[in-house]
Amino acid sequence: MRILVPLLACTLALASLSSRAAAPTGPSNPQASATAAVAGASRGPTLRDIATFTRAFEMIRQAYVDPVTDHALMQAALRGMLSGLDPHSEFLDARQLGQLDEATSGRYTGLGIEVAEVEGTLRIIAPVDGSPAQKGGIRSGDIILGINGKAVQADALGAALESLRGAPGTRVILTVLHVGARAPVNVPLVREQIQLPSVRSRMLAPGIAYLRISQFQTDTTFSLQHQVEALQRKDGPLSGAVLDLRSNPGGLVNAAVAVADDFLDSGVIVSTRGRLPDANTIYHAMPGDLLHGAPIVVLIDGGTASAAEILAGALKDNHRAILMGRRTFGKGSVQSVLPLSDGEAIKLTTARYYTPDGHSIQARGIRPDIELARNIAVTLDKTPQLASREADLPRHLGAGQGDGGTGTDRDGGLAASDWWLDQALHVVQALAVERGDQGASSRAKP
Repeated sequence: MRILVPLLACTLALASLSSRAAAPTGPSNPQASATAAVAGASRGPTLRDIATFTRAFEMIRQAYVDPVTDHALMQAALRGMLSGLDPHSEFLDARQLGQLDEATSGRYTGLGIEVAEVEGTLRIIAPVDGSPAQKGGIRSGDIILGINGKAVQADALGAALESLRGAPGTRVILTVLHVGARAPVNVPLVREQIQLPSVRSRMLAPGIAYLRISQFQTDTTFSLQHQVEALQRKDGPLSGAVLDLRSNPGGLVNAAVAVADDFLDSGVIVSTRGRLPDANTIYHAMPGDLLHGAPIVVLIDGGTASAAEILAGALKDNHRAILMGRRTFGKGSVQSVLPLSDGEAIKLTTARYYTPDGHSIQARGIRPDIELARNIAVTLDKTPQLASREADLPRHLGAGQGDGGTGTDRDGGLAASDWWLDQALHVVQALAVERGDQGASSRAKP
């Protein structure tokens, strides 16, 4: 399972979606809507249910081997209640809610490393450019064996990850086994404020841009627009682009909707359906295409999930892009963050989303237009793919209504380092040539 520092947010905040949605009817406050829906859906628990819960609560408080506070028991009850629904609904205490906010903003305090759990170890995927980790010599593939003199335990990797975080200016010593080294070394680092970039770009070939979106944050749309404009100022109008969504776990729905709108002149982007009035919405694209109709090839894989699937589905169903790679993860649900008291909240699944053609991808995923072989070695920012899909998770939602949807790098090095990207470049170049030929033919007509 992929683990990020900080943890990545799932699709969230139904109430924060952009104004591209058709105006919903009913209450505009999701918390008020939820309360009204609960009141109308049932008469509440029976007296027997309440008595059973109260008795169990008292038995645990009085007889459990160690003392436990009433507050801790109530939090555990909330966690258990939500965990029994689906894999994405959960109780968030104040600390976890703060981490969720950090993840969606792309800013956090730490060392600037992306970490994966590999066979009971913490392995470095990549350090963030300019981060303390990069400046301290941490490299992709290194293994963290200890933190501040304490060995990293295979059964406590979550706690180890937490200890990497801390206030700016505080010091931490990592015991690291560098790739190819025989003995570990101690690497002292000082925590800083880290900004995680969600968009990276470069030119793959003359006229062809590479646009990588690693997750959807509050600044994703602005960053994408800024980088595309910078490429065109430097190299001239783009004739095509490869949009890389591999191993993108999702993020903010409104950011994915806005990016889809950047590439679409019109049409439906996504629709959501749920029990609350606010959950039934349709999002439409507004005029204006960032690439002015230039062809797009989108790379997807089993790690493309949630908000990334919204974008992929919108571009596919509107015939704006060709999808290449493997079937996506299949997380087609929307989570709303509903506040409680004392800075706590619940992250609750409130809707399923559907592609423009009405397909639910929940537990099914989106199939690419061009499927690429699994057995080809693929590298992507040194990021491993997810080991499972939504359908493999316990208590995953069903699909609901709807069908299951489905210098330059051209010196030979790209095919060896990233075969999928090389194939995508071939396709987008062919589409660009075809588009140019069609334009020339139309201009030649009397």
